[in-house]
Amino acid sequence: MSVFPDPRQLSIHDFTYQLPPERIAPEPLPDRDQSRLLVYRGGTLQDQCFQDLPAELPQNALLVFNDTKVVRARLFFHKPTGGLIELFCLEPVAPHRAIEPAMQQTGSSVWKCLVGNGKRWKGGPVTLEFEAEGQAATLTAERLEAAEGYSLIQFSWQPAALPFAAVLRGAGHLPLPPYLNREDTDVDAVRYQTVYAAHEGAVAAPTAGLHFSDLVLAAIAQRGITTARVTLHVGAGTFQPVKADQMAGHAMHGEPFVVTRAVLRQLLDQLPRPVLAVGTTSLRTLESVYWLGSGLVQNAEPDASALHVSQWQPYEAGPEVSLTEALRAVLEHLEKTGAEALHATTQLLIAPGYRFRVVQGLITNFHQPESTLLLLVAALIGPDWQRVYDHALAHDYRFLSYGDSSLLLP
Repeated sequence: MSVFPDPRQLSIHDFTYQLPPERIAPEPLPDRDQSRLLVYRGGTLQDQCFQDLPAELPQNALLVFNDTKVVRARLFFHKPTGGLIELFCLEPVAPHRAIEPAMQQTGSSVWKCLVGNGKRWKGGPVTLEFEAEGQAATLTAERLEAAEGYSLIQFSWQPAALPFAAVLRGAGHLPLPPYLNREDTDVDAVRYQTVYAAHEGAVAAPTAGLHFSDLVLAAIAQRGITTARVTLHVGAGTFQPVKADQMAGHAMHGEPFVVTRAVLRQLLDQLPRPVLAVGTTSLRTLESVYWLGSGLVQNAEPDASALHVSQWQPYEAGPEVSLTEALRAVLEHLEKTGAEALHATTQLLIAPGYRFRVVQGLITNFHQPESTLLLLVAALIGPDWQRVYDHALAHDYRFLSYGDSSLLLP
């Protein structure tokens, strides 16, 4: 029996702590794997170095990584009068809404963007000259429509044969978290990506993975611990503050994710041995796969909307479906449709009161007070989240994206 109320009744103000500004890591350490690692195992706490992680993992665990790659989503345009306009690409609108084909689009596309200095942009196109793939190029942006909180921006570029991914690589800047309050550097270009990043589409890094070096990955393999990769393209909504008094009033952001048939089979083969997620994004992906499978068991002929996990789905679910049934249902759906991978979206909010179906442990950084990420940690380890954070503060751990790491094994 959960000691927590329905997550919709939770107040985010109960999930806070005092984070002094000087404890936020402004830069990465010189070496990825030299960050500190706070190990929480069944209520005990131990201070380690991240290089020690392989020895701390359960011998028979499956470790799941998010291999999304951060795109250079911030674009700076100068108006003819000299004023600066900043565009932050959030998600594609046309001709593709899915991120991966949108990154391969040539010639022109429409994106939902945040606009900096937007009040000074009275209309008319703005242009940006840059170099892409060894050639001079030009990007033009025109505002089609302004909505609450964002604008629809028509991008067009020359040479038109360039894919939009190449345009962003040549013209854009890395979207560092807003709390770092600085411009991106050449160091960030390397260190704000994981060493295994593969699929472009995120506008924020899956930061738990930033600590992994080739050395640590090799040591994990040497211990015989199996690994798998999923892809969830982290959206700007990951930094969205909770403003509602109760969580029922907070709209969770949606994010696209991809899980291949091979990974689904790995998960089935792993049962009942532990599955550990590298980062909250991997964890939300894995738990979302369960809820999609649960829905498919109850509706074998789904429409397109069935490949979406809504914010409150776990808390409104019908009859319980086993993890084996759920995974098999997703595999059968892919076989029936001829798809090699599950392409879906999730708004899943994991908060105290949630019961985990797939994941038994988590590697994660230290998150902002009053954030949905902190709610997820509290859901996994219960009220002990306060002990973990108190210990980290008392022992000089570094916080947030470039900060230190924790291994949480409830």
